[in-house]
Amino acid sequence: MSGPGGLAPSRGIRFAALGDSLTAGVGDPVDGGWRGWAALLGGGLGGGDFRNFAVSGALTRDVEEDQLPAALDFAPDLASVVVGVNDTLRCAFDIQDLARRLDRVCHALAARGTVLLTACLPDPGTMLGLPAPLARPLARRQRAVNAVVHALSERHGAVHLHMADAAWVADRTLWSADRLHPGERGHRMTAARFHDLLAARGLAPGPAPSLEADRPPPTRTAALAWLATAGTGWVVRRCQDLLPELLRLAGDEVQHWARGTTARLDLHAEHALSGALAALGARSPGPSLARMGE
Repeated sequence: MSGPGGLAPSRGIRFAALGDSLTAGVGDPVDGGWRGWAALLGGGLGGGDFRNFAVSGALTRDVEEDQLPAALDFAPDLASVVVGVNDTLRCAFDIQDLARRLDRVCHALAARGTVLLTACLPDPGTMLGLPAPLARPLARRQRAVNAVVHALSERHGAVHLHMADAAWVADRTLWSADRLHPGERGHRMTAARFHDLLAARGLAPGPAPSLEADRPPPTRTAALAWLATAGTGWVVRRCQDLLPELLRLAGDEVQHWARGTTARLDLHAEHALSGALAALGARSPGPSLARMGE
């Protein structure tokens, strides 16, 4: 069992990472595989054991149904739960279902004394530089996810990292060629920021991960090369699921913009979020959704 503060220093800190490609390390290649922020952070926790259960492409449903049971068997002292972006990229996006699932994941881990690590994330439309009619619907969805993560983080006393701020998004040297995942510098920055937050709580006995990158940030040529190769496959896969829905959302966006009724879309999203938070017993979001999760 965990000791004071949720840790068990006598046997070393056991750290479990749950989530999607961000936590799996995509964007930080080493030795033919991926490393990523979670592995870097694990090396700065004074020994112990680290397991990465994150899987590229995972939805919140996958974290609950597949990763959580394995993580509970591992009995971690620390567990990161960073997921939700892939949910926003699906036509069946349902903020209430996501909130219920994420709440069950956080509760199951926190109930056994595990200290949670969470993060709010930038929306993929902004990261990809999509036109406004395409970007706005994704932004609403990601802000709703972030609002749920904020509420659950507060409820469970999680160590929360704010990754949706403008400075983080604007610094392209932190991001990989695909413009969706951090590059090596971004992963190192994420690990270091989490380490600082843990150290402030007395939960990081090891040295902070280095910010010194082994490789230069991707060039514009590398980004174009990714779009022409792996990026094409990514777009094709998303076209089968996301694109029809995204085009419908963009059509609604344009129509409401032309009529001057865009606020109705914000209100609809705010009502859905309010319902999700109410079901969790969390407080209503209050101000316009345009400011939620930022």
